[in-house]
Amino acid sequence: MAAFDIKKLLQSVVTHGASDLHLVSRTEPQIRLDGVLKPVNLPVLTGDDIEEMCYSLITEKQKQQFEEHDELDFALLLPGIGRFRANYYRTLGDTAAAFRIIPIDVPSLDDLGAPEVYKSLIKREKGLILVTGPTGSGKSTTLAAMLNEINLHEQKHIVTVEDPVEFIHQNKKSVFSHRGVGEDTSSFATALKYAMRQDPDIILIGEMRDKETIEAGLTAAETGHLVFGTLHTSSAPGTINRIIDVFTGDEQPQIRAMIASSLVAVIAQALLPKLGGGRVAASEILVTNHAISNLIREDKVHQIYSQMQLGQGDTGMQTQTQALLKFLKDGKISRDVAMQYANRPAELSGKV
Repeated sequence: MAAFDIKKLLQSVVTHGASDLHLVSRTEPQIRLDGVLKPVNLPVLTGDDIEEMCYSLITEKQKQQFEEHDELDFALLLPGIGRFRANYYRTLGDTAAAFRIIPIDVPSLDDLGAPEVYKSLIKREKGLILVTGPTGSGKSTTLAAMLNEINLHEQKHIVTVEDPVEFIHQNKKSVFSHRGVGEDTSSFATALKYAMRQDPDIILIGEMRDKETIEAGLTAAETGHLVFGTLHTSSAPGTINRIIDVFTGDEQPQIRAMIASSLVAVIAQALLPKLGGGRVAASEILVTNHAISNLIREDKVHQIYSQMQLGQGDTGMQTQTQALLKFLKDGKISRDVAMQYANRPAELSGKV
């Protein structure tokens, strides 16, 4: 008999409004609430407790996979409770697990209080829109809300490739083909190669983590598809450099040309603790225009930031500093939090 009923535990995580549940031996279960880890008032767990709880949720095939590789990533639907992204791993020989809650109801851009410019970006017929930020910064939620907006208003075929599939969209005006890496396709690169034959209008790439996937995403964006993707970068100009740096020196001029012609926007976001509880997304927004395309093509990415400071009114661009200053002015965050999350603390401190 397991020490606890894992389903009841996950139910209580949902009820508390937490984002994650951590099960690690030699400590009690921990939940992440508004970005902060808090222990649950339960006994300390052993590795055997955790293994028993975790194994009750997976198939024999998944158990074999975990025992062979010591890692297991999967999505879990518990009827009446919710959807979860789960990762099982080993720590000092014991089984451990992290569960991330995926809301069953897909949020709208208005629910998120997203900047207005997002609604015009998703009306593009083709190009690449990147949402970036560290783990747990709400990238998947922002992308789900953007796709939801399209689903409400446009008749499109949307192919998503994720590891694992997170938000599941109900077909409203659009048709979704959700593909999970490891279940529905062998890899991101393979799925993107074949996606072209599936007549997609829009492609979501869950993570642009290697050269092959990035190249396939750029090609799809150039050939008339609207492509959404994510990277783990903290600033908009930094994202462009990260993509270019994946390629060798002699390939870089061609990649710069591809990015210059296909990049629509980069949204680099971070979730900040809000005064009075909850969290708020600070977004740096780069929207490509003629000047920015030229800077990318001419290998002058370091000059993009000053262009972003200039191109505010008509483009909807904003730097992270401007987003933080607005939250400070509106009393949403503390000065300490603003400084802690700032990409350019010196710039920010000169203004607060």
